[in-house]
This record gives sequence, structure tokens and C-alpha cells, in this order.
Amino acid sequence: MKTDSFNFDLPKHLIAQYPTEERGRSRLMVLDRRTGNIVDSMVEDVASFIEPNALMVFNDSKVRKARLYGRCEQTGTSVEFIFLSPWKQDDLISLRGSEFNHEGQENLVTACEQVSSVSRLWRAVCNKSKRQNIGRSYIFPGQLRGSVVEDRGDEKIIDFSSNIGEEYFDLYGHVPLPPYIKREDTGNDEVRYQTVFAKHTGSAASPTAGLHFTPQLLDELSQKGIEIEYLTLHIGLGTFQPVRVENIEDHHMHEEWFEIPFQVAERINLALREGRKVLAVGTTSMRALESAWNRGQVRHGNFSTRIFIYPGYEFHVVNSLFTNFHTPKSTLIMLVSAFAGREKIMQSYQLAIDKGYRFFSYGDAMLIL
Repeated sequence: MKTDSFNFDLPKHLIAQYPTEERGRSRLMVLDRRTGNIVDSMVEDVASFIEPNALMVFNDSKVRKARLYGRCEQTGTSVEFIFLSPWKQDDLISLRGSEFNHEGQENLVTACEQVSSVSRLWRAVCNKSKRQNIGRSYIFPGQLRGSVVEDRGDEKIIDFSSNIGEEYFDLYGHVPLPPYIKREDTGNDEVRYQTVFAKHTGSAASPTAGLHFTPQLLDELSQKGIEIEYLTLHIGLGTFQPVRVENIEDHHMHEEWFEIPFQVAERINLALREGRKVLAVGTTSMRALESAWNRGQVRHGNFSTRIFIYPGYEFHVVNSLFTNFHTPKSTLIMLVSAFAGREKIMQSYQLAIDKGYRFFSYGDAMLIL
């Protein structure tokens, strides 16, 4: 399947540069994936489209203020880094063989141990990447020194002069806004680029579908009898990368860590046995749930996954999806195309453009039933 099949022209003024004035006051496009019927609504009315006994699964990952600027000691230039996670080579422990998706490509779903959030060694991406060679050193805020000790292509491993953790990032870091938001982060982004239920720090990007939900809306969903559960998937910057190969089957997915608690897996499996709808809030929740499917049920535990969902994939867990509008030629638009059908997605995206919907992280939302 050709990557260009998932391309579309988006006017720049429809790329949301700021969130709505009030959280939850975004537009909502509702797509029936069986009939292709589309309804224009508002996020605050989403409960009216969801069955009372459905189960909604949210991603409660918290965004780290992961953007730091370091002055290179060799050149004196400023280099922007985004720190993805602590690094320890023996942290990932494979407990079983690789799995394969519908095209025979490895998903590489492996069980793993949670990495300590305090470390001297950190995985990072940076600008001017080809110039940041092993041995380059930098002075970061707080007069902290860090050096490149391993070059992994797209990523660098930075060794700091002392352990750092979330307190350091909270004090000196910037919100890692995505590259299509063409401005510096502000204090408002510290609130609005974070979900109201964010709990476990570790993402380099927000699970943006969850940004629309307020405590009041969550209460309304619960009062209607809709069950709400949370898993954690820490989002890497690979989520923003376009697919650069001609055939999507040749694309290699980035790896992401996720956790599904025991009780959450049990409740999801009960909903499936009872024939109730399981609604994933966000593509990250979708990827975690589908990755955790094994031998007829959703597994609990800590895992990493490289699952690539594109048209032809057979869904096992998720019946409905609440999501944002995604970037052209991205793995995310391929995922929603697998779920709803490529033609229906491309038609609905064109309709969203024609009607002036706002796109991407701070944009409007879509509910696919």
C-alpha cells in the first residue's frame, strides 16, 4: 500500500496553534464507520453518542517538560534536546518471542520492567543531530554538564554529571510542543498540553485526544453508566514522524512503553465477554489495547510495543475510537484508516477542511463509532 494514499492538502490556518479558550469547547465530528454517516457536534455532547454500558479507556501518561537547551562546549552554539526517557540497557527483558501483525511484520511486543525516573543516562533527540557526535559536551541549565556517550542514529545517549529526574525537568524544562505549533511554549501550555487526569510522567508528547475532557464531562459520562478505565502509554516523538518510505509495509515503528493494571485488564475482558463496547480515547490507548491482546484476552503488565496498525489489520479489542485529526502520511492517519476505512477517513477529513475544523494536537475531535 502506497504512503501517498494517506496524503491530503491542509491549509496552514487550520493547524491549531493554541488550545480553545476553555477546555472541552471543541467541535466534534461523529463518523459511523459502517454507514459513512457524519454528524457535526461538540465535544461537550459526546456522552449522547456513547452507549450507557460502554467502557472508555484513557491514557493517563503525563507529559514531561522534556525540552532543554544546552550550550555546546566545543562550539559555543545552543542545541535543543528533547529527553525521552532514562536509559539502561538491561531494562527491557523479553519474556517471549516476537509477535507478528497481519502482514507478517514484527510488532515486537515484549514484557519489560519500569525504568527508574532518576538517572545519569538519558535517551534524547536533538536538532543539528549529525553534528552532535560522541564526545560532544554541553552545559545545561543549573550548570549541569552532559556528554554524548552513544550515537544511535536518530537518538543520542546523554551522560550527565549527576543523576537527574522530574524535579530537574520541572524546574528547567520546557513543554515539548509538537513541531507544527510554530511558537514558544507558555505557562498556559503547562496546563493545557496536559490532560486533567495525567498521572504517570514519561511522555514526550501529550495523548491529545484526552485533552478535550474536563472533570465535569468525565462525571457526566460516569453518571450515564459509562465505565472509565486508565492505562499508561508513554508517547515518544516517533508519533510525529511522517512515513518516508514509498510502501507503508516497509516502515519501522518506534518503540513505546505501556502498562495495563491487572484490574483494568480484568474489566476490559469482562466488557468483551459481555458484548459491551470498548471505546479507546486516543490512538495511544488503541495501540496499547491491541498490543496487549493475546490468546483471546487483554493481558495486564508492563510492555513495550512497535505495533503498526494500517488497513488490513483485524481489531480484537476496540469497537469505537475518540481521536483528533491527524497529520498527512502519518502512522496515526493509517491507524484510523484501518479502523474506519481509508476512503471514509479521507472523505471525512476533506469535509472537516471544508467546514473549518481545527487540526492536530490543539484541534477539534472525531468520534468513530
